[in-house]
Amino acid sequence: MIGCLIGEVFALEAPTVLLNVNGVGYEIDTPLSTFCQLQKGQKVTLWTHLVVREDAQQLYGFSDAQEKTIFRTLLKVNGVGPKMALGILSTLSVELLIHTIEHDDINTLIKVPGVGKKTAERLMIELRDRFKALAHSTGGTTNAAVAQIQFMANSPVAEAEAALQSLGYKPAEAQKAVAAVKADYTESADIIRAALKSMMK
Repeated sequence: MIGCLIGEVFALEAPTVLLNVNGVGYEIDTPLSTFCQLQKGQKVTLWTHLVVREDAQQLYGFSDAQEKTIFRTLLKVNGVGPKMALGILSTLSVELLIHTIEHDDINTLIKVPGVGKKTAERLMIELRDRFKALAHSTGGTTNAAVAQIQFMANSPVAEAEAALQSLGYKPAEAQKAVAAVKADYTESADIIRAALKSMMK
C-alpha cells in the first residue's frame, strides 16, 4: 500500500495532479480542497489511497491525513465510490461535512453532484457515529486554501468549468454557474469557490 508520496508537482489538470517522485510521475486524483493548494514546481506530501480494480489502479491524494481518513470512511458507505467521495470532499469541507451529518442536513448533501436522497440518507445513518469522534479533532482548515489555486490553464473560466465538471456537474450547469460569477473574479480559485457557493444555495 502506498501511504503517502513526497515529490514535486509537475503538472496540474483538475482534478488530477502529476507528481514527480524521484523521476517517476504519479497521476493522483484529488478533491478540489487539496488541488486548490497546489502549484507547479511545489514540493508537497500527499497522503494517498490506492484503489485496485481489475482494469485499473488509481491513486487518490489528500493534503492531510484527516481528509484521507474521511475519504476512506465515505467509501465504506454502501453506494459511495471514489468519484462520489471526491465530489463530496470537493464540495464540502471536512468541518462542514461533519456538521451536516451531525445536524441531519440532507438538503445540503443532496446538492452534491451524484448524491440523491437515498444516498444522503445512507450517509446520515452510517456516518453519524463515526463522525462524532472526528468532530472534536477538526481544525476547520482543510478546505481553506481554495484561494491559493494556480492552474496551468488557458483561462481561469475554462479551468473553473473543467473543475466543476470533474465533480460531476453537467457542462451546462458548470457553464451557467461560472458565467454568473466570472465577471467579479480574475482567478480560477475565486471563480470555483463562488460558483460552488452559488450552487449550494
